[in-house]
Formats: sequence, structure tokens, C-alpha cells
Amino acid sequence: MTAPATRTAPTAPAAFGPAATPGPAWQADPYALALRTGRGPLFLRRTDGRLLPLDVERWCAGTDAADESVLSRCSGTVLDIGCGPGRLVAALAERGHRALGIDVTPAAVTRTVHRGGTALCRSVFEPLPGERRWDTALLIDGNIGIGGDPAALLRRTADLLAPGGRLLAEAAPVDVDERCEVRLDDGRGTLGTPFPWARVGRRALLRHAEAAGWRTVANWTLAGRHFAELVPRAPRRRAADARAPHGAAS
Repeated sequence: MTAPATRTAPTAPAAFGPAATPGPAWQADPYALALRTGRGPLFLRRTDGRLLPLDVERWCAGTDAADESVLSRCSGTVLDIGCGPGRLVAALAERGHRALGIDVTPAAVTRTVHRGGTALCRSVFEPLPGERRWDTALLIDGNIGIGGDPAALLRRTADLLAPGGRLLAEAAPVDVDERCEVRLDDGRGTLGTPFPWARVGRRALLRHAEAAGWRTVANWTLAGRHFAELVPRAPRRRAADARAPHGAAS
């Protein structure tokens, strides 16, 4: 499959490398078709049969008041992790931010570019342009669940930020902390490939962030959605410094 064309991100201090091959789950027809049409139904189906609805219509629409509360806290260069159809990336570009969206789904990248944003088909766990130089990172619309391991995702995100950078993350609207295997389900019998996911409510998000070395600057709720602004608790040392024995000459 040929990856869709992407525009070079003006924020990226390094040039884009070849796009990594995304996993099959989020390229599956139920998700890609929903993004192309801008509507659902679309669900995450757990192994116990429970369906978790995905708000495709909101993702494909313009920004709302809750989104604006996040955008107003963005500063400098912005990396939107799991950008989906790109409403936040496009809104940031309109405000003059240098922003890049990443998503493992070609259909999401294509829609982001068509909306005027810059996007790359890449997983957050693979090499990215501008590592350790992003001023703001976003994990919105349930994307704290990416990879099924919130702690690992939070540690990886910290490695992407510049000194003084921040993370704006959205928690699940219910008090939950779970890891599960899910499949995309269009409600009409079409299922995608199983993949790991996590659901993390507000209290669990703050707890995972604390354990992963983040400090909470603010948390707020708007329109039933829960958000947190986080910063790394202590400056990261360079790898070379961390390996140097005490008293070694610099």
C-alpha cells in the first residue's frame, strides 16, 4: 500500500525519514471508512463483547469549547500524538503554531493534510522528527490508551519534549484504569485486527503520570471531558551525563 503524501512539518528540526509501516489494526476498513465518510458507527469491541463507542463525528468536525480549552494551553511547537482526522492540528496551524500530527492510519494522515494540517504516518514508539525539541505534546480523544500501557506511553512522551515542555492529556470520562485487547467494530459485523488498548480515568491518569515522573500543573473538566496539563517533574540528564561516574572530568 502506498502511503499518502505528507507535507514537511515546519516544526520539525530534522527532516522526515521514511514512514514506518503502521500496524494493521487501525488501517482496517471500519476505521479508515469512518474517517473517510466522517461518521460512524464505530466501536472498540473488548474480548468480553462490550462495545466502547468512538466519537467519529466529533473528531471529524471542527473544534468545540473543550478542544479550545486545550488549544489555548499549547505553546511553541506542538506534536499531536494520534491526531486522527486532524482537527487539532489544523486549528493549531490556523493559529500560527508549528504543529505535526502523527497517526498509524493512512486515512487519518490524508484527512489531516486535506484539512490544512501537517501529518506523518508513524507510531509514537518509532523514531520521530524533532525528538526532545517539542514544546507541547497532545494525547487527546482517549489516546492515553495507545499501546495498552499508559506508563510506557508517558515515559516515551517525556523523551519527545524539549526542556520546559508540557503534555496536555485527556482522561476517560469515567473512573477507570484498565488494560484490554480490543478490535474495531463498525456495528454491522465488520471487525478489525485485535490490538492492546488502555482506558484511564482522571484519577488514574494523574496517578500514572506521577509514577512516570510527571508533575500536574492543572486539571479541568469541560463538557464532560477531563484534561490534565503535565510537565516532567525533574530535568532529564543527557545519556552521556547519566553514564559518567561521579567526579569524572567533563
